[in-house]
Amino acid sequence: MKLIECRDLCMKYEGVPAFENLTFSIDDGDFLCIVGENGSGKSTLVKGILGLKKYSSGSITFNGVKPKEIGYLPQQTAAQKDFPATVWEVVLSGCLNRNTFHPFYIKENKERAKREIAKMKIESIVRKSYRDLSGGQQQRVLLARALCATEKLLLLDEPVSGLDPIVTSEMYEVIHELNHSGVTVIMVTHDIHNAVHYGSKILNMSKNDYFFGTSDEYITTESFRLMSRGCFHGEGGCFSHGR
Repeated sequence: MKLIECRDLCMKYEGVPAFENLTFSIDDGDFLCIVGENGSGKSTLVKGILGLKKYSSGSITFNGVKPKEIGYLPQQTAAQKDFPATVWEVVLSGCLNRNTFHPFYIKENKERAKREIAKMKIESIVRKSYRDLSGGQQQRVLLARALCATEKLLLLDEPVSGLDPIVTSEMYEVIHELNHSGVTVIMVTHDIHNAVHYGSKILNMSKNDYFFGTSDEYITTESFRLMSRGCFHGEGGCFSHGR
């Protein structure tokens, strides 16, 4: 089942076309990685999917999910990393959009927050201040928060940016496990190698052209060769494909 379908989508950034005539779809259970050079419109597309920015032409069709039901993990600013709330407060805030008829958190919200905290294995830091955590811990907290908002679809914008290699690997495994548990994942990343390793589909956004297809199809393209700079098993021997 198609959860999201974009057809001939055109969006602008500060009045200038960010991308034009973009067509792709996201099926239930996909792990879609969005890659491409800086300025290719990846962040603008994310805002369009979330309903935070209007598109100039084309269409975005949702089926079985609404923009407000997407669990979103954005890129963090320095101010956000210094947020003084506790881990519990940050995670629980992910339930806000669920409370259509309740102005306060209800028992169901708190139980869900506990489940997602356990899933991310951050029970031991639940009373700590978010600002005092390591980068990897903060990302796990934000992922738990995003999961409080959805059962279906996560949208992750550079979730491993700034993390060391070990923590990066751990985060990819966590996201991979979530996807295998039934959560559809859209992830914006500059990490081309892990994108083709974990992603089932790739959207390569370029100022010149686009690619949308499976990871196996993508690794045969010129776009992949240029993005990976030849660092792939069989072209330098430093990466091997497999999921």
